[in-house]
Order: sequence, then C-alpha cells, then structure tokens
Amino acid sequence: MQGSITKAGNAHVRRLLIESAWHHRAAYRNPGPAMRARWAKVDPALKDRGHAGNRRLHQQWCRFNERKKPHVVANVAVARQLAGWCWSLATLA
Repeated sequence: MQGSITKAGNAHVRRLLIESAWHHRAAYRNPGPAMRARWAKVDPALKDRGHAGNRRLHQQWCRFNERKKPHVVANVAVARQLAGWCWSLATLA
C-alpha cells in the first residue's frame, strides 16, 4: 500500500484512525480475558484476521523504527493501513 491520508472525508474519522494507530506502536501481546471472551462470539475467520492484522500493524511500526522514520510519518502510514484493514474486516463479515 502506498499513498497518504488525504484531507478529504470526515475529520473525526481521520483523527480516530491516527489516535488508534498509536496503540499499535507497543508490542502486541496475546489478548486478555475480556478480549478472548469477545472473540469467542465471533466467526473464527474474523478472529484470525483480526489477530494477524494487529500483529502486522505492530510489525509495520517496528520496520519504520528500524528505518528511523519520524514517528508522526510512521503513525500516518500505520493509520492508513489500519483503515484498509478495517474495511477488509467489514467486507469479510
């Protein structure tokens, strides 16, 4: 995926994506009991896709850190991937 987050569209959604992307900076650990209880109610294909996506977004952060990219630039890139990932989950359901 290449490109940037444009200023078109809903500013609130853009801000939520940016803020959410910061949470993928920390190492992704196995989900806690509350998250596992929620995932027990979900189709296994969606659960696997969600788990893999969280890991992939964190790995993307790690690659940007290795390349010494500015944190804000890395966060926008992760936010853009997060938007695509959310869309893919919505269309998979």
